[in-house]
Amino acid sequence: MEYMLLIFSNEAGMQSASKADESQILAAYGAYTEAMKTAGVMTGSNRLQPTASATTVRVANGKSQVLNGPYAETKEQLGGYFLINVPDLDAALSWAARCPGASHGTIEVRPVWSM
Repeated sequence: MEYMLLIFSNEAGMQSASKADESQILAAYGAYTEAMKTAGVMTGSNRLQPTASATTVRVANGKSQVLNGPYAETKEQLGGYFLINVPDLDAALSWAARCPGASHGTIEVRPVWSM
């Protein structure tokens, strides 16, 4: 079954991290990614650019509104994801708990609704 691990964290905190902390975080994600590849569970992943680069589209009364930047003001922002294929929710939760992002943010685990 496919699950998406959505990584939410405080973007400002990540952007203000020292070079040493940033290197440590990237190394942890590298090791995590390698572990998922070795286990054969990872089917995709990507890191997202900062929310300042976002464009938000809404349609109201048949007219499109395009806004630069994110629409929602939140404490944590979606920074990336991993798409995994595992036997069940327990396995997905186990991988989520091992994600480096879980120690400085939140990992939302959602089953993929295959079309």
